[in-house]
Amino acid sequence: MKITVVGTGYVGLVTGTCFSETGLTVTCTDIDEEKIKKLNTGIIPIYEPGLEAMVERNVKKQRLFFSTGLKENINDSEAIFIAVGTPPGEDGSADLKYVLSVAAEIGKYMTKYLVIVVKSTVPIGTSKKVISVIQEQLDKRGVQLTFDMASNPEFLKEGTAIDDFLKPDRIVVGVETERAEKTMRHLYNPFLLNGHPFFVMDIPSAEMTKYAANAMLATKISFMNDIANLCEIVGADVNLVRKGIGADPRIGTKFIYPGAGYGGSCFPKDVKALIKTGEDYNYPLQILKAVEDVNERQKRVVLHKIKTHFRNNLQHKIFVVWGLSFKPETDDMREAPSVTIIEGLLEAGSKVKVYDPAAMNECMKHFGNRVGYGKDQYEPLLEADALIIVTEWSEFRLPDFVQMAKSLKNKLIFDGRNIYNPSEMKELGYCYYSIGHQSI
Repeated sequence: MKITVVGTGYVGLVTGTCFSETGLTVTCTDIDEEKIKKLNTGIIPIYEPGLEAMVERNVKKQRLFFSTGLKENINDSEAIFIAVGTPPGEDGSADLKYVLSVAAEIGKYMTKYLVIVVKSTVPIGTSKKVISVIQEQLDKRGVQLTFDMASNPEFLKEGTAIDDFLKPDRIVVGVETERAEKTMRHLYNPFLLNGHPFFVMDIPSAEMTKYAANAMLATKISFMNDIANLCEIVGADVNLVRKGIGADPRIGTKFIYPGAGYGGSCFPKDVKALIKTGEDYNYPLQILKAVEDVNERQKRVVLHKIKTHFRNNLQHKIFVVWGLSFKPETDDMREAPSVTIIEGLLEAGSKVKVYDPAAMNECMKHFGNRVGYGKDQYEPLLEADALIIVTEWSEFRLPDFVQMAKSLKNKLIFDGRNIYNPSEMKELGYCYYSIGHQSI
């Protein structure tokens, strides 16, 4: 069976590669000629553990191809996956211009029955727009062809995307016909054999499931951050509180770790889009508005601690930031708390040096030569006024505190991810600020 995946961003490239791993013949297409050229020479445009080796393996086995031409590949396929970006517009709504542009291309060039699968995260009702655009192009051509729509939202976590696709906690498919359902079941049959849950529903419900899932997870994060800030004020220890409430199976232990706020390509965009959908239907989503407000405030909590410690005098201070990506095992800095913190420090007249195991190139795109770049995590610390931890990469968890103390001007750490034990930091003689604890 052959399929085409349109879009070689995070979702499209992972989707196409993982499907090829199951034995399908997959062509990933993109209008970005430079990106396709790099992919055809083995250069992967994103950082995702395990992806490069899997791409190389399936290209060698001639199951995975990369192309700039949808027209040349569309009619060799039984299904077309739309996996292009849906960036937020100025009003928070998802911008569908790339999705609808692909729909128009499909309508121009299709010559047989196809299942059109929307993999991109799109607002409820998008599939109807895709159908309309495709049909409009068919009418212009004066041809009568049948096609089916399917919604197949992705639930990939950056850093573990390969496992998430190959060992999914659920597969959600929205369809309107038995024929489309049969095609989707065939595509996902390798996963069904392993017993992974397969939920078939109507298309609007599938579209809503994606947004509702991310909104719920974002809500848990913002709720815990709010509780952490209150813990700090009243003298409670948020880590103990977290353990106490996480033991309740109705709450659970996941996504209740306080920190410097959520970021990335999904939560911020999807929360905004769902809020906008509510507004469009005259139903304000008040809880999600609060979630978004809390998160924006949380991104500045670390910055507030720094300014308070230095009595708002950050001019000419030198700060080192460990961790730039919005979470470990990715180079994605979209909506990352590090961006807010670094911008705030630069605006206050500070000098900033940074280190991240994967996101240094992305940082260059954001900040250029406005910040300094460390060769490793220790090199930038020399003569720095403080260390700021924004992303909890594994290599930051057990650093050489003795070496760090020799390099830093002050034994001062602002930890936005609570990766160290406050009591141990006190014993080591550090002034240590974290989230949800009173500083020591």
